[in-house]
Amino acid sequence: MNAYTSFAQVYDTFMDNVPYEEGCHYLCKLLSQYGIRHGLLAELGCGTGTLTELMASSGYNMIGIDNSIDMLNIAEAKRITSGHDILYLLQDMQDFELYGTVQGIISFCDSINYITDPKDLLKTFQLVNNYLDPGGTFIFGFHTQYYYEEVLGETTVAEDRDTMSFIWDNYYDAETAINEYSLSIFVKEDSGLYRKFQEEHFQRAYTLPVIRKYLADAGLTYLTSYDELSLNPPTPTSTRIHVIAREYGKQ
Repeated sequence: MNAYTSFAQVYDTFMDNVPYEEGCHYLCKLLSQYGIRHGLLAELGCGTGTLTELMASSGYNMIGIDNSIDMLNIAEAKRITSGHDILYLLQDMQDFELYGTVQGIISFCDSINYITDPKDLLKTFQLVNNYLDPGGTFIFGFHTQYYYEEVLGETTVAEDRDTMSFIWDNYYDAETAINEYSLSIFVKEDSGLYRKFQEEHFQRAYTLPVIRKYLADAGLTYLTSYDELSLNPPTPTSTRIHVIAREYGKQ
């Protein structure tokens, strides 16, 4: 089953601990530092549009890109409720197309890790460079190799709510740097019985030097990187790193 199909319907429930509001404030602060206080932004891996909506409320004109129609259907329902002028596109990150350039491109959480083929990562970065305005800014986060090796790998995460629950088994292969998520989702139906859904997800562990190499190969200029939701430099035990890069080559 494709990633985020069955899980899409329970995603927001189980992701209610993700600090989206803090993430929005953090991204707005970083964007402002690079002169982007309003204007057109694209978000890669927008999911159900929670962060997209917050960024729109902060004054940005948003384009949300995701390859899960189920997630985008939920995002579109939020857009209708909020009334925000958000454009959602059903596209893979490594093949995304825009109608023109944008001032900034963002990617929160761990969407970049879903690009498991380094060649596709390079293609994604090349497209980012292509669709950014001259000197435009690219801000994205990724989970580190340390996170998969020492924190997540070979663990089981389980949550039980009133009407749904899930079991999330992780298997990390150090040789391939691939982490496999095995998801079992149980959703209570009107009859009182639970329906089970299963999904398999795959993510690749990246290091900052590898990320910097592909940014350079794509023509982007690496500017800096921070430990998660901070202005502190990354450490060997950082679990998530935020990277800032800039478009290069347009006049």
